[in-house]
Amino acid sequence: MVRTEIQLFLKNAPGELGKLSSTLAEEKINIDAMTIQDASAYVQELFKARGKSLKRVAPAASYGSMRKDSVDYALIRLLVGETDRAMDVLSKEGYVFDIMPVIALKIKNMPGTLAKMAKKFGEEGVNINYVYGSALPDEKESLFVFSPEDIDAAARIFSE
Repeated sequence: MVRTEIQLFLKNAPGELGKLSSTLAEEKINIDAMTIQDASAYVQELFKARGKSLKRVAPAASYGSMRKDSVDYALIRLLVGETDRAMDVLSKEGYVFDIMPVIALKIKNMPGTLAKMAKKFGEEGVNINYVYGSALPDEKESLFVFSPEDIDAAARIFSE
């Protein structure tokens, strides 16, 4: 199913994740899935991707500066129960964020199920940019979030 992921940079400092999650909790907005990574890896990917674009996003010198500064930030990707409300709350609180359509799938929590999902993407020629998910050992289902290059093709694969 297509869902909207919220992506934001968060200062890489004690208490910042607590502040973000408390902000959402106070508004009764549940976090369904989340991944956090050092933002420097994201900046490196931007630098590599700039040659693939018709426009250069920034000169190489700017990327060097961004990369140095990016270790002070984390890239947060999250799915929430009420995306529109969450965006309103985050905007009001001064968070800078972007949104991205992703495919969120509940899959059986057993060996090989993720392999089947990934194989479907490959058979249809849809590249996966990133994926995150989790399962509790005793639960029957897992939630995995896929960011495909072609969201429409990915949505068609899993609507059948």
